[in-house]
Amino acid sequence: MSDASTPLQQDLMRRIIDVIHDDHLQPGARLRQNQLADRLSVSRTPVRIALEMLAEEGFVQHEPNRGMMLASIPPRVEKLETLSGDEDLLIAIARLRREGALPEQFAELELMRLTGRERTPVRQALIKLEGLGVIERRQGYGWQFFDPVRDSRAREESYDFRQLIECAAILSPEFSLSADWMKSMRSRHEAIMTAPWTDTSSVTLFEMNAEFHLGISAASGNRYIKEAMHRQNQLRRLSNYNWQHGSARVAVTCREHLEILDRLERGENEIAAALMRRHLMGARETSK
Repeated sequence: MSDASTPLQQDLMRRIIDVIHDDHLQPGARLRQNQLADRLSVSRTPVRIALEMLAEEGFVQHEPNRGMMLASIPPRVEKLETLSGDEDLLIAIARLRREGALPEQFAELELMRLTGRERTPVRQALIKLEGLGVIERRQGYGWQFFDPVRDSRAREESYDFRQLIECAAILSPEFSLSADWMKSMRSRHEAIMTAPWTDTSSVTLFEMNAEFHLGISAASGNRYIKEAMHRQNQLRRLSNYNWQHGSARVAVTCREHLEILDRLERGENEIAAALMRRHLMGARETSK
C-alpha cells in the first residue's frame, strides 16, 4: 500500500480487496463506486480515492465509457493496520460531540479552538467524516451533523430496531453468506483480539463491527434491510469512535460475533438469530 495514503484510506482499500476476493471477481470485472460505497457504508468519494490507489499499483484500470475495471487480483492484506495521527482527531471530535461541547451545527474555527489543532488537519478530518456520512456541509458556511438526537433513549431505540432487522435477516429464506466473507471476518476479529489496545483502536474496531453487521444484513437478500443497516452504521459511527468500554468489552464483542458465525456456518440460523438478539441486548445495556 502507498506510504502517502492515510491509515483510513489504507483500511478502505483493504476492505475493497476483501470484496474482490469474497465475490470471486475476475480481471475485467467492473468495480462500481456506488455499489462499493453502499456495501462498505461510506460515500463514493473515499471509494473513488481507494480505487485510484489500487490503480496506481496496477490492480485497477480506468476504461473510457466503462469506468473502473479490475486489471488483476490484488493479494489480501491480513495485517491489522495501526491507526494513528488524524484518527486521534476523529476520536477527539467524537468525544466533543458526545460531551455536548460540539453543537449540531459548527464552523471549522470553532473546532480548531476546541481541539487546539491547525486548519489543515481539521479540514482533512471533516472531509473524511463527510465521506463516511457523519456530517455534511451547510449551505454557505460551516458543517452539520447527521445525528441531531444523541440521548440514551435514541440509542436504546436504535438497538431495539436493529434486533428487529438483523434477526429477521438471519431468518430470511434467502439468507446466504460466502465462505470467503466469513473467513475474512474471522481473521479480522482475531486480529483485533490479539492486537494491543490503543487510544485509536476504536476506529478500526468500529469499521470492522459495522462491516460485520452490514454483511449479515446484506446476506438476507433484502435491499431494504441492508439499507436500514447501512443507515444505522452511519448514525452510530461517531459515537462508537469514542469507545468508552475498554478492551475487555472488545473481547466480549468479538467472541459473540465469532459465535454467531460458528452457528451460521453450521446452518443453525435460528440459534444464530437468538445469539444476535442476545448480543444486541447486551450492547444496549452496555451503552447506557
